[in-house]
Amino acid sequence: MNKKDKMIAVCGLKCYECDILQASNDPKIAKQIVDWFKKERGEDVKLEDIRCSGCKGDRTKHWSPDCWILKCCVDEKGLEFCYECRDFPCDRLNEWAKGSKDYGEALERLKEMIRQL
Repeated sequence: MNKKDKMIAVCGLKCYECDILQASNDPKIAKQIVDWFKKERGEDVKLEDIRCSGCKGDRTKHWSPDCWILKCCVDEKGLEFCYECRDFPCDRLNEWAKGSKDYGEALERLKEMIRQL
């Protein structure tokens, strides 16, 4: 298993493919994200706020430290991945997975991780 394979978020997203993670070391990507937030959401996001070291890293350097999945899985249940939960996949995670193609793939990745145990 290479380093990329190990960098899977609690929810199953591939951290290494995330633009926000890459933006921490690439000002061009960070600027594109800031511009997207301004254009698409009308939000002013600062360049220094576009940073993340993954949900298993330092929460002060996490894009979304208040992520409900992170809080549920790690903070409340002390788990490393959602699939370790006795309620997996819960209704809330199933609904989240319907939010985008990436989220749906993340849920399927977690299910595959169970099969590999």
